[in-house]
Formats: sequence, structure tokens, C-alpha cells
Amino acid sequence: MKTYEIIHREQIAERVKVFIVYAPLITKHCRPGQFLIVMVHENGERIPLTIADFDQERGVVEIVFQEVGKSTVQLGAMEAGECLHAMVGPLGHASEITGWKGVVAVGGGIGVAPVFPIARGCKQNGARVTSIIGARTSELLIYEKKMRAISDELIVCTDDGSYGRQAMVTEPLRELLETEEEIDLCVAIGPAIMMKSVAETTRPFGVKTVVSLNSIMIDGTGMCGGCRVSVGGETYFACVDGPEFDGHEVDFELLMARQGMYRDQEKDAADEPSHPCRIGLHPRKPA
Repeated sequence: MKTYEIIHREQIAERVKVFIVYAPLITKHCRPGQFLIVMVHENGERIPLTIADFDQERGVVEIVFQEVGKSTVQLGAMEAGECLHAMVGPLGHASEITGWKGVVAVGGGIGVAPVFPIARGCKQNGARVTSIIGARTSELLIYEKKMRAISDELIVCTDDGSYGRQAMVTEPLRELLETEEEIDLCVAIGPAIMMKSVAETTRPFGVKTVVSLNSIMIDGTGMCGGCRVSVGGETYFACVDGPEFDGHEVDFELLMARQGMYRDQEKDAADEPSHPCRIGLHPRKPA
């Protein structure tokens, strides 16, 4: 096998793909909660993706991504047997997976994938793990079998009730917090609005809540400044200071506003045949 060769490719939900990539030098250092930078081709955008799984014996790492913008669409078009131009990592601070008694792992949408290795790590270190995963509909649920395998209890929610419980993930979370005495950590990864709701649900109970802000990253090394976040009134970069932060201290309103800042540039990129990544550097086209 070649380095960065895609040895398995699968579509697991609408516009959501999983790649297993041969990268032994990276995999030997991987820890739950960290992320990678992936490039499709020489002039491609640097795509930050949280590590969804890794196997150090086989030397492979698993990434899950949703085709949203031009670069992820290009990534999704790659086939098994092809090689990524580059993969850098692992980057970011690893999750704290030791010392917990009871952990609730909450994953929303594609966020279920990156929460998996964290939940597994906590379980392997003696914690009782309850996992709550959710999606808009059954067709968008991912990683159910993997999450069930490492959880003492798994609760599945869908917005439309097409599978599992018809509820937002915060409903069973609140019920657990009201009945379980030994929950000392909640990990939430998913859309920003979901992470905000989870943090507000756990706040009255005083349960430490960790959220991952990978989705706001652009460059992934702290140079572009695009992932600035306000946590506890101070400014941090999600890529070099995170990607995990205290959910009770994150300014989610500011974070969600920043997520929409580059929509015009993303549209411009989708309309152009090819160009090196220059988000935020080229002027907007006149209306």
C-alpha cells in the first residue's frame, strides 16, 4: 500500500462518506479528539477533519466527511486505490479520557463519528458510557453499530421519529441528568446549535461539558485566524487551542455568526474550475 492511499471508501448517508486511509506514521500518534489536515491535490484547500477512528496495528486512520463545499465534493469523488495529495497530523489537543465515572457522549448528525473514539476511550478507561446520537431522519444516522458496541447504553433520536425516539438529543440527556447520580462528563459534537443546547441543558446540573469546534476551522494551523472563538470572554483559535472547549464558556452566538462569514467566497470557489485556496484573501465579486 502507498502512503495516504484510500483503502476503503463508503457512502454511509446522504452526501456523507467514510475513507479508511493508509497512514502509518500518523496513525501511531493518534489520540481521541485530534484532527487531520487533508489535501486532495497540490493546489487544493486544506481540509480539517476530526479523526473518526484509527488502527495502529494496521496503520490506518478513518475520516468521515460531508460533501458541502467544493473541496469536500472533490474529496468525495476520489476512489479506493487513489492517494490523497497530503495528510498532516495528528493535530490539536487530545481529549481527556481518564478519571471519569459516568460519561454521556452526545453526537448529532456527522458529529457522531468524531465523538466515537472519545466515548470508546472513556469506556476503555473505566467510565460508564451512555451515548445519545441523533439526526433529522433515519437515513442520516451514522455509526450506530460502532456506538452501540462501546456504550453501556445507546439512545437513538430522530427529529421525524422515523427511527428510535422522536426527540431532540437534549430530551433524553435531561432525563439522564435528573436520574443518574454519577455523570461527571458530557461530550457533545455536532451542529453548533445542538452543542449550545446541550451545554444549556447540562449547565443547571453543574456537569462538565466539552464541545468540539472543528467545524469552524479553515487553515488548521492558527495562521489564518478564521477559527477565532470567544471562550470565557477570551479569544482562542479552535485549531491550536482546541478543538475542544468548555461548552459552558463558548460564545455560541458569535461562533454561529462566524460560520456564515465565508459563504460568498465558498460560492465563488464552486463557480470556478480550479484555484488554490484563498478564502478571505480575494475580493468579493460585485453584486
